[in-house]
Amino acid sequence: MTTPQRTTGSRFGARSTADEVLDGIDLAGTTALVTGGYSGLGLETTRALARAGARVVVPARRREAAEKAVGGIDGVETADLDLSDLDSVRRFAERFLDSGREIGIVINSAGIMACPETRVGPGWEAQFAVNHLGHFALVNRLWPAIARGGGRVVSVSSGAHGMGMRWDDVQFERGYDRWQAYGQAKAANVLFAVGLDARGRGAGVRAFAVHPGSILTPLQRHLSTTEMVDAGWIDESGGLADPTFKTPAQGAATQVWAATSPGLAGLGGVYCEDCDIAGPAADGVEGGVHPHATDPREATRLWELSARLTGVDAFAGVAR
Repeated sequence: MTTPQRTTGSRFGARSTADEVLDGIDLAGTTALVTGGYSGLGLETTRALARAGARVVVPARRREAAEKAVGGIDGVETADLDLSDLDSVRRFAERFLDSGREIGIVINSAGIMACPETRVGPGWEAQFAVNHLGHFALVNRLWPAIARGGGRVVSVSSGAHGMGMRWDDVQFERGYDRWQAYGQAKAANVLFAVGLDARGRGAGVRAFAVHPGSILTPLQRHLSTTEMVDAGWIDESGGLADPTFKTPAQGAATQVWAATSPGLAGLGGVYCEDCDIAGPAADGVEGGVHPHATDPREATRLWELSARLTGVDAFAGVAR
């Protein structure tokens, strides 16, 4: 049964923090995996989950930087993982599965935004590869541990998902636009949640996509100061100029809420923002989810493409 894109009546909102969302929730005994969990929203997510009692695994491309960032947080461990390298993904997953542990929460928070044209692996466009394909392969390879945990998988998307998939040129081989490539990757994050939820709900695993809101974090590393001033995000001195921007703690709240909220029990495959399920996008109205991003046919199309590209599909041959 498809979960409708309508509010749950959550008591939280745009200014709620990750700690507020987790108040009263005990995650002792739960293992959470947070990609990108040592920087920006991911670091705030790691801190909040650990304070709630979870054991948090933070896989990182820059292991030394990750150790420095999370070293003082009890209950957090790091591991080597480069999402742009499928061999690295396979090695991490094999090591984790060998440990025999189960995973109760996965938050796919790592990502890149609006980077110069970059090719990884067999020539894949980097934003699609890192933000989507690496996470697709990771979750599929870790599926035995995720299924045993019976929890939730949360993919961090963006309002940019409205740009949609460039199905006739997914790898941007016919002209690269960094923002369109970012938007495609964020649409893929939503479609992955839809596809995974349809496949995983029989095992008790539900999947969600979230828009954290606008937040100044290291995600903007590829943008110049001039670009951000012109966009109205910051002023000439580098201070925050847009009052709608959230703090990192507020930005982390929706992904933590989607991963833990009792109000989402029995639900999944939806796009969330401001600590609630988002409604449909409408012209002239900020926020909401575009219909192409939650279309089950589009989700199946992306799943099949991703499985071909990565060579991984934990659900191959499983009737749905």
